[in-house]
Amino acid sequence: MTFTAHVHPVLVHFPIGLVLTAAIAEVIAIVTGRENWGVVAAANVRAGALVAAAAVVSGWFLAASTIVGGDSSLEWHRWIGTAAAIVTFVAALASGRADRRSPAAVWIYRLALFGAALFVAVTGHLGGLLVWGVDFLRP
Repeated sequence: MTFTAHVHPVLVHFPIGLVLTAAIAEVIAIVTGRENWGVVAAANVRAGALVAAAAVVSGWFLAASTIVGGDSSLEWHRWIGTAAAIVTFVAALASGRADRRSPAAVWIYRLALFGAALFVAVTGHLGGLLVWGVDFLRP
């Protein structure tokens, strides 16, 4: 197994935190009307997009290794994770065009951002199930 595959468990936590923080900051910006929260959201989603790309690449290497069994859960995790990285990248690109004066650009950015947050949450959950099993929350 390559070094790239080994770092996947470390890398995945950064885009999860960054993208979900970006979505929360954008919600705060919407509710309060304070532009500085929008800046926080944009910075987080941009950083999240960069780390998400690295997490996806390392995940594909890990999935191809001999220590990971190839079942349908892994496939769902793999493809939803790839979609999450793509949508996060779209949100990061759209954040530069969402200059609060263009309602269409703002809606595209927000749709991509909240879609990315949803994809990241689902992918993270599936990854947790792969590592810890379906009963990991039971006492």
